[in-house]
Amino acid sequence: MTLSEKINNDLKEAMKNKDAFKLGVIRMVKGAMQLAKKSPREELTDDDVINVLSKQIKMRKEAIEQFEKAGREDLVEQNKKEVEILSSYMPEALSDEELNKILDKVFDEVKPTSQKDMGVIMKSVTPLVKGRADMSLVSKLIKERLG
Repeated sequence: MTLSEKINNDLKEAMKNKDAFKLGVIRMVKGAMQLAKKSPREELTDDDVINVLSKQIKMRKEAIEQFEKAGREDLVEQNKKEVEILSSYMPEALSDEELNKILDKVFDEVKPTSQKDMGVIMKSVTPLVKGRADMSLVSKLIKERLG
């Protein structure tokens, strides 16, 4: 079953169960998926759906930070619940150990000499960890190793 099919099934399930909150979140994702399509008849691959989900999660995490600064705990909780629902569709996250092994492997292949090699490293690492690790964390780890 593709990720798109799973999301459609969960949409139907949320309707049957009258789960208004989950239904709203899934509808937002479906809308974002429609916008990500290049043509209306095209089907999104699982990688495309993961990219859409990653962007949605990132947006909500940024919103959480802003709402915390503004003292809006009600909206913080709402966004946290949305992130939880969206994260359920993401592939299993990499552990710190697995992430470090991937970085070790890429560093052995690329053999970076300075901060200027950051782009080359990110280009090599991204396909290996996309959707399974927070890219800002990956970037931070790479900068630490280069520094």
